[in-house]
Amino acid sequence: MAKKRSKKGKGRGRIALKVVLFGLALAVVAFFTLMQLVSSGVFGELPGEAELGNIRHEQATLVLAADGTLIGKIFAQDRTNIRYEDLPQHLIDALVSTEDARFFEHAGVDGRSYVRVFFRTLLGRDRSGGGGSTISQQIVKNLYGRGKHGLLTIPVNKMKEALVAQRLERVLSKNDVLVLYFNSVPFGENTYGIGSAAQRFFGKPTKRLRVEEGAVLVGMLKANTSYNPRLHPERSKDRRDQVLELMHDRGHLDRAVTDSLRKRVIDLNYTGGDVLDLYGYFNQHVADEARLILKDITKATGKQYDLEKDGLRITTTIDPALQQLAYDAAHAHLAAMQPKLDRELRSGKVRAGWEKKTTHRKERRWKSNPIYTGELYDHDGKRVDTLSYRDSLWHYHRMLNASVLMMDPTSGAVRAWIGGNDHRYLPYDLVNAKRPVASTIKPIVYAAAIEGGMSPCDYLDNSRQTYAAYDDWTPDNFDRDTIEGSVAMWYALTRSMNRPTVDLYFHTGTDTLRKVMTDLGLPTTDVSNPAMALGATDIALHDLVPAYGAFANGGQRVVPQFITSISDAQGKVLYKAKKVKTTRAIKEQTAADITAMLQRAVNEGTGASLRSRYGVTGPYAGKTGTSQGYSDAWFVAYTSNLVIGTWVGAFDPDIHFTSANGTGGQLALPIVGRVLKGIEAEPALRKKYVTGFAWMEAEDVAMNCEPRLTTSAVDRFVQKLFRPSRADTAAKEDRPSFFQRLFQKKE
Repeated sequence: MAKKRSKKGKGRGRIALKVVLFGLALAVVAFFTLMQLVSSGVFGELPGEAELGNIRHEQATLVLAADGTLIGKIFAQDRTNIRYEDLPQHLIDALVSTEDARFFEHAGVDGRSYVRVFFRTLLGRDRSGGGGSTISQQIVKNLYGRGKHGLLTIPVNKMKEALVAQRLERVLSKNDVLVLYFNSVPFGENTYGIGSAAQRFFGKPTKRLRVEEGAVLVGMLKANTSYNPRLHPERSKDRRDQVLELMHDRGHLDRAVTDSLRKRVIDLNYTGGDVLDLYGYFNQHVADEARLILKDITKATGKQYDLEKDGLRITTTIDPALQQLAYDAAHAHLAAMQPKLDRELRSGKVRAGWEKKTTHRKERRWKSNPIYTGELYDHDGKRVDTLSYRDSLWHYHRMLNASVLMMDPTSGAVRAWIGGNDHRYLPYDLVNAKRPVASTIKPIVYAAAIEGGMSPCDYLDNSRQTYAAYDDWTPDNFDRDTIEGSVAMWYALTRSMNRPTVDLYFHTGTDTLRKVMTDLGLPTTDVSNPAMALGATDIALHDLVPAYGAFANGGQRVVPQFITSISDAQGKVLYKAKKVKTTRAIKEQTAADITAMLQRAVNEGTGASLRSRYGVTGPYAGKTGTSQGYSDAWFVAYTSNLVIGTWVGAFDPDIHFTSANGTGGQLALPIVGRVLKGIEAEPALRKKYVTGFAWMEAEDVAMNCEPRLTTSAVDRFVQKLFRPSRADTAAKEDRPSFFQRLFQKKE
């Protein structure tokens, strides 16, 4: 009986063994069959050795300031490629210890790991067994991704990666494989490659990473979001410490060093997107101009460059110190003024009026008014807040905005460019926005008069005038100066008087004014309207600042310059800007007269608070501007080496102050005042930008005349009785004759 059972047991054992052997044989056959199918391209064509040998990564174009500081990136993927020489040994040790301990021993595939993966992870469904991918296999995955093949997805993808990894290591050395890996691996936040990651998280190039910093970045490779040191610092430190322990286990760190490094906190110097937002508007303009330059290079050479992928280096004219001063000044001032505007808007019930007429009323969300929680921009910074749909719209609608442009008038080099409050949230660039220019147009009108033969000591009429030919227009002085008589030209500009300026407009004539404005690069659409002389014309800061630059540069005008050079990823110079040509816009004497008058405006006129409030001492010339109804506030100031212009207002002209808080002197000038104060506080900046007007020494500026000449009522009556007004004369000159009106074409 026992013998029978023994025979039966042996028989069953043989059957079981045969089943196992058959299963193994079947698995081996299936494995090699599948491998053959994968290799032959049934599941998709595999890259060949030629393609692998010519792998070239996309990398971000870097935008650099004039001093070489990184101020921005232009990319499809944020990547800055590095060379093997840029890799510190501890970074290589960390990677190999963590990701592929036998990297220097295998030829792309670690057989032992692969067997472990097949039996433990695939057949045993034990995910703790690990992926088993070598560094080369991970490269293949990063470069080519993984396809979907139903139930065979995992084995097919693993086989693909193994086959391609072996091909990769046949054409690349181990050092090249390491470089390729470090340049291709993702670190989250749309950041690819160790070069970009080192810069983003620690603000330094790869070669300067310390051991513990390299361990943080290598630790991120397991899960770049979960171990992001900015988002999850404690989790990231734990993972870093694991990497350090693995380096110790592999003999790269001794125990004392490992323990010491583990005690250190993660010291981030994060230079992510938020940091570069300071230059967002400027970088957008640089990108647009660079594309035009590259297009010209392609036409000339036939060589094509991709701005987002070819890792170019664009050097610009920007001065980081001035950019930071302008940014800080604008945001600090708006943060102080916004609450004041909010109080006036509430008092005037402006929001209720806006809600009645806004086009958003037609939207479904307006009616349902859902509640949102998200990041919000405010002058004090970004914050997470919960607002209704209508509240969020009103939040940005009622917001004050500022733009600042700073330029070297001798070279055209743009030194600072603040296009608005925040490029990501409010991308419209207000440096290019055309707004009513207000009294900042007056120096141009006065320059035209001087070009036509007048001088600062000529007298202008300050009496109240009604211009019948222009709908009975009766301009008045902003400060309600009603003293009849005449005022000297220099005094009228210093005090920004309206009545004398209109008188000057008619003295000068539209032909002369049109020519001067054209030569200064300004639009002439509204020249025939005398209200233009008081600022009733739309001009962008981008055009106004170079026009003032001609006053600063002895009458010579230059166009703004942004890019000085472009080179490729290997350092070859593709483009080098030529010296900007200057054009004679006005006479040197005219520029000297205007500058002298605008210096008096800063010393004793509408810009006097620049000195009294901010204590600046430089030889500045400047002009304020306030548009009708306080919708736009302007201020432009300059030395011989720097012009700074600023505009402040809301996107909607209906959103504005109703008090003196909305004047150019209160709303725009303080931004310039803060900037100039900062420049004077820094010796190097003061020496470079706070410079006098040496070229004026050769010019004779006469302003030693009386500011006012008063006349009696009888004299004024006789003048009006026997002398036709210049306005009426101008109107007759502009008015077509009867026959012209009869036969003119109808529009």
